[in-house]
Amino acid sequence: MNYESKLSGEDLDVSMLDDSVEKGRKNRRLMIITIAIIALIIAVVTYQLMSGGGTAVDGAEDGQAPVVTVIVPGKQDVIRTINATGTLAARREIPVGVVGEGGRVTNVYVDAGDWVRPGQIMASIDRSVQNQQAARLEASVASSRAELNLAQANLDRAARLVDRGFISKADIDRLTATRDSSAAQLRVSQAQLAETRARNRFLNIVAPKGGLVLERDVEVGQTVSPGSGILFRLAQNGEMELQARLSESDLASVSVGVSTEVVPVGTSKVLTGQIWQISPVIDAQSRQGVAKIALKFDDALRPGGFASAKIQSGSSQAAVLPESAVHDDDKGNYVYIVDKDNKIVRRGIETAGVSSAGVTIASGLAGNERVVMRAGGFLNPGETVRAVNEDKGA
Repeated sequence: MNYESKLSGEDLDVSMLDDSVEKGRKNRRLMIITIAIIALIIAVVTYQLMSGGGTAVDGAEDGQAPVVTVIVPGKQDVIRTINATGTLAARREIPVGVVGEGGRVTNVYVDAGDWVRPGQIMASIDRSVQNQQAARLEASVASSRAELNLAQANLDRAARLVDRGFISKADIDRLTATRDSSAAQLRVSQAQLAETRARNRFLNIVAPKGGLVLERDVEVGQTVSPGSGILFRLAQNGEMELQARLSESDLASVSVGVSTEVVPVGTSKVLTGQIWQISPVIDAQSRQGVAKIALKFDDALRPGGFASAKIQSGSSQAAVLPESAVHDDDKGNYVYIVDKDNKIVRRGIETAGVSSAGVTIASGLAGNERVVMRAGGFLNPGETVRAVNEDKGA
């Protein structure tokens, strides 16, 4: 009897232990399910906050929305600047070669980089043979003049004897013809001498205009002739030009007399020039034309070198934004604006250049939009934000 009671008590203890274990398992399962649900809710809310969409963001309070700084750019007078590059050259380049018959060069008086005056001798050519020719012609002139003087004296004596009957009229005609022939021969000799002297003067290679010597291609002892080509190159008055290459649209917006700033490559000098000629044709391959910018002489200007130019092509009303507000991708340039519902909107734009004032907007903005100044890379279209004007601070 007592033995049975003892067994029943043990069975009861085992049953109670099993119930406790089962209850613990249920509690653990419930806790795991609860934690999983909470984690899922947190993940969904976090995703919606990060993506800027969904009901949770749309219903967020202003304090929970991201704060962005905006600017209303308006419109201002903007001087349009065209950036261009090109080659430097002499504005008026003068090639100098052999004008006379040529010969052996005896002296070269100037070198590249020297300045010359109009008519200055740049090089001389040996004229020993030509000097002898000139001396021979001078003697011929003297002989012809003596013959003329003799013929004139004979004619004068004969004329005094005509009235006395010692000289016939035929003799007078003969003496007159001799005198006239001698006079003609004198003029021929004088013309030959003048021609030779002129040719000898052309043996000197002289500067046709004043200016800067750009190139020298002749040496002492060299034999030159009219077929020797160019011996010197001059830049008339030292004036230079930049042959700036512009697109068709830019070329159409500039005109003669427009002021420019030119910076030669390799220097920091800013030189002022003016457009003096615009190309009447467009290159069929590059679709570009040339605007020639006149420049005064400067040591930094070297023909054949490159330079950049900023050309002022008039002013217009346009919005100007800081560079941090303008973005670009494969679709082009764009900005983010905040609409009346405080949502981010992407707006495509076209830029017209960058200056110290910022980026000039050619089209896409009216000027009264609230444009996000910075942090645009962390925003998404449709996202709700809290806009703070730039002049008020965050």
